[in-house]
Amino acid sequence: MTRDLRMKDERPAVQPPREATLGEAMKAQGVSRRSFMKFCATTASMMALPPSMIPMIARALEKARRPSVIWLSFQECTGCTESLTRAHTTTIESLIFDAISLDYHHTLQAAAGHAAEAAREAAMEENSGKYLLVVDGSIPVDNPGFSTIAGISNLDMLIETAKGAAAIIAVGTCATYGGIPYANPNPTGAVPVKDIITDKPIINVPGCPPIPVVITGVLAHYLTFGAIPELDHIGRPKAFYGQSIHDRCYRRPFYDKGQFAETFDDEGARKGWCLYKLGCKGPTTYNACATTKWNNGTSFPIEAGHPCIGCSEPDFWDGGGFYKALSMPTENLSRTAVYAAAGAAAAGAVVGALNRGKKKASDRIHIKTTVEDLSKPE
Repeated sequence: MTRDLRMKDERPAVQPPREATLGEAMKAQGVSRRSFMKFCATTASMMALPPSMIPMIARALEKARRPSVIWLSFQECTGCTESLTRAHTTTIESLIFDAISLDYHHTLQAAAGHAAEAAREAAMEENSGKYLLVVDGSIPVDNPGFSTIAGISNLDMLIETAKGAAAIIAVGTCATYGGIPYANPNPTGAVPVKDIITDKPIINVPGCPPIPVVITGVLAHYLTFGAIPELDHIGRPKAFYGQSIHDRCYRRPFYDKGQFAETFDDEGARKGWCLYKLGCKGPTTYNACATTKWNNGTSFPIEAGHPCIGCSEPDFWDGGGFYKALSMPTENLSRTAVYAAAGAAAAGAVVGALNRGKKKASDRIHIKTTVEDLSKPE
């Protein structure tokens, strides 16, 4: 009997099942090596990383364990979630989201009521200090009762859940800047995440809604380097928000030539001319729309014939009418007469040169002018 007990004690302890890596999970779901490396190359390019970093990103993603993600939705329209789920085909982005451990999302999860809240609390406890917190929607603070989940105010749920988070990703313009609920007169006292949580790293991913590949790119960066990406002055990843839509817009040459659509059905609109006079906010809006586009790279608003409304910028909802042309800071240039002498045949080039000169001058002084000043020789 003693021998039997000893033999029983010498048995190796039963090890818990090993959690699959991100690479294993994606391979099990049928993602080819070619598709995976293409995603890594795209991610590296958008992060402004050299091609030599692509293998490093691939190795890191392949070995990364599925991170626990808790997604909280507050005052919002569910458009941010729709942006990720409304896909006609399975994309590498959706597979990455399938490969993470999305432990709480009250729009997508099957559990409800007490079971749903138990799942959130369990994820917080089991992954304390390691889970990522994704937040979409603004938080009402004037009266927290305006928006509650399971009897818990948005304010209390955010503070409670943020305590054990490794980092927070504020998804969508509502979470980053307050969004439409924040618009004047802001009846709920809506505020963005950054106004409440000040002791955690926060990555702002604005947009109404944000681009799916930007969200997955931020996750890929975190999984690869174990840190948040480089951010701009308002907390946005520079890799995706470092250039204005105007800088990458395919209609930019028409702007430089002074060729603008005056109405949505005129000859200029039919020829694809610049939509600046129709209210396009591309020159002051920083996002990756013109490069990544939407619907699997099919198009983006300007390509579809509608001006950019600037939805990834703070206070875009209170910045005047969507179809009101921007005013740009500029100065009077004494060289106007020289340009004018070029004659009617070079009118487009004249206006383009003036516009470029005025745009450069706008960085130095702040005298306002109207769109008419930009679109005609002086």
